[in-house]
Amino acid sequence: MKFAEALKNMKKGIPMKLPSWGGYWCWDDETQTIIMYTKDNERLDIRETQRVEYTLLNVLSDEWIPANSENCSILGGTPTFGFGDAIKYMKRGLKVKRQGWNGKNQHIELAKNISYVTPDGTVQNCDHEAIGNQAIAFVGTSGVQMG
Repeated sequence: MKFAEALKNMKKGIPMKLPSWGGYWCWDDETQTIIMYTKDNERLDIRETQRVEYTLLNVLSDEWIPANSENCSILGGTPTFGFGDAIKYMKRGLKVKRQGWNGKNQHIELAKNISYVTPDGTVQNCDHEAIGNQAIAFVGTSGVQMG
């Protein structure tokens, strides 16, 4: 949902979040402002944000959902996100794990400087208009696969 609707929900007492967040935002009637609870359970008044661009981009999102004990880590749940967000996190240098990968430290990450050997033995550096020479690497229990 868009932020305008999320704000209405916050004013009704419903905490709201973006899908990948471990924390949430809620409305404080006394101070008439949004209180942000971070994944580390820090309580911040939105007016005191140190990351203005990040905060504004969150406000512009249309992916707001109610925060609850199933989808929010500081409320006891596990946040989830789609593949588009996974790519965004990998571009930031993070490793991404899927819940169903059995806790064996399997993950995907963005590999850079990709090349391969052609059938005639020539080393070919990958170069793609949109992603350059990067690819998603699956790091599994048997090694690394490029995909």
